[in-house]
Order: sequence, then structure tokens, then C-alpha cells
Amino acid sequence: MKLNVLLKVQEGLQGWKVGTSALNTVLKILIILCTTIAVVLSSISVCSSFWLFADRKLFGLWHFCTVEYDSEPQCTTDLSVAEVNGLYTALVFTRIVITCAVVLAIFGLDMLITSQICQDTYSRRKWAYGSGLILLAFFMTSVGVLVFAIQLWTFITFTGISLAYWCAFITSFLFFINGISGLHMYSITNSEISADI
Repeated sequence: MKLNVLLKVQEGLQGWKVGTSALNTVLKILIILCTTIAVVLSSISVCSSFWLFADRKLFGLWHFCTVEYDSEPQCTTDLSVAEVNGLYTALVFTRIVITCAVVLAIFGLDMLITSQICQDTYSRRKWAYGSGLILLAFFMTSVGVLVFAIQLWTFITFTGISLAYWCAFITSFLFFINGISGLHMYSITNSEISADI
């Protein structure tokens, strides 16, 4: 009698572990997909021409343009033409920080994918490191977006912000969600392994 009860409990636990494992796999795939989308959006925002349009001026990470009514935009990399104090330093800083964030996110995504493809003794650690790199990319992207917004605060209007800036803003949010979720998945699997031992 006791043996039958123990066998049924053990079968129930094995079924629960299979369901939990499938759920973990689906969640990890979703984290990887969302991180991939965030990396693409972040790359678009860095390579895009302009982040802000205000007062017939186009502000971008790489150059500045003035727009007249019936002519082509006059673009230059000399940011002193914009007549905004500290613009050159702020844009160089923003450019460097956001570009480094993209690189970190790519390495983090690589570690997340590698941890799922190569199941070895280090796969959980790779997942944790990848999630940490993505969280660091969130921090750097947020700093870049904030520095740009603070530097050009007097020019910002809701309709003047370009899609490239919104891509960077959404990217920072996605990096945060995916990094935190990845670290949470690591802590869950870590606690399950310690409970099995």
C-alpha cells in the first residue's frame, strides 16, 4: 500500500518537473526573442540620422542639420553651428555609451543563446552572465537617452522626437525587462537544483 502511494507521488512529481521544464524553456525562448528585438531596435537608433526635430533644426547623434522651407537640409558634423552649449560633448558621450550598450547586448544575447544550445555544466552561469550584460546595456542605454534629453530639453516637443529616439527609449525598457527576467530565471533554476540536492 505504502509503495503504491509513493510511486504515485513520484510519478506526479516527475510530471510536474516536465511541465516546469517546458515552461522554463518557453520563457527562456521569449527572453531571447525579446532581447533580439531590443538589439535590432538599438542598432537602428544608433545608426539613424536624427533623434529630434525642432525649430527647423535636426539633431542627430552623428550630425546636425538646418532645414529651410524650399531647400534641402544643410547638414554638418560641426555641432557648434547649433549654438547649444555643451552639445558636442553630450552627443559624443551619448554616441559612445549607446554604441557600447549595443555591443554589450550583442554579447549578452550570444551568451543567452549559447547557454541554451550547449547544455553543459556552465550553461546556467552563461545564462546569468548574459542576463547581467543585458542589464548593463539597459543602464548604458538609459544614461545615453537621458543625457540627450537633458542636453536638448529646451528643444524637445512630443511631436519633434523621432522614431529613432523612441527606439532607443523602448530598447532601454526591453533591456531592463529581459535582464531582470533572465536573472530571475537563473535564481529559480538555481533554487530548484539546490532543492533536488
